[in-house]
Amino acid sequence: MNGSLAPDPRRDCQEIVRHLATLLFPWDTTRSLELALFRTFASARIGGLLHATGEFEKRTEKRYDDTDLIISEIIENGFDSPRGASAIARMNALHGRFRIANEDFLYVLSTFVFEPIRWNQRFGWRRMTEFEQQAWFWFWRNLGERMLIRDLPDSLGDFERASRAYEAANFRFSSANQQVALATRELFAGWFPGVFRPLVRSSIHALLDPPLLSAFGLQPAPRWLVWTAEHALRLRARVLRWLPRRRRPKLRTQIPRADYPQGYRIESLGPPPLG
Repeated sequence: MNGSLAPDPRRDCQEIVRHLATLLFPWDTTRSLELALFRTFASARIGGLLHATGEFEKRTEKRYDDTDLIISEIIENGFDSPRGASAIARMNALHGRFRIANEDFLYVLSTFVFEPIRWNQRFGWRRMTEFEQQAWFWFWRNLGERMLIRDLPDSLGDFERASRAYEAANFRFSSANQQVALATRELFAGWFPGVFRPLVRSSIHALLDPPLLSAFGLQPAPRWLVWTAEHALRLRARVLRWLPRRRRPKLRTQIPRADYPQGYRIESLGPPPLG
């Protein structure tokens, strides 16, 4: 940030978000954005499109990695950097293959704003300040401009009201939603030894709210597991308050990926051309 000026959440949002996502709350940011993915699947149009491509069910881990890498390039490098700009261009090119309604773009963007804020309020080792929440909002809103999304709200409150209204109008069960959600749930469960996978599946259900469970046709987790999952995450937060603060950023672009053993090129991320 410019040392001669007072920090500004809009002007300095790229540096603030990088600090939040890579130093202060790296694990929490990743988990919350995974929940954001589930929220997008609950929309009948979005879930239907993702199912129609087949990518989330046939190549679930690669689709997860590609999405993670594109978003991480933008967060870690900023949307004005060469790598950040390349990641946005690649994302726009991939989206341009499909006819996607502007309100669907707006909703997906809103999940990237609000899921991390809500997760932080529930499970963060400290709460995001109002200043940080505003910076988080402006970062994603600025990204929305670069995605050519129209009718972007000018405040957190307006964006949250629009997001809730979209959910009320568009969350409903479909087999397409369910299949995309189940494929993603199985990806996360597959990161654990087989004996733990049933518990992981149920724990994911414990973190999904009733509208999501209904949209996916999934059974709620037992009450004891919901209680256990929430208290375990809050216990983690209390422990973290007493530990030394992270000094080196956690960069998700540097994590080894099975699909990219020799590294990756931004312009090659995503599914191959259609047809």
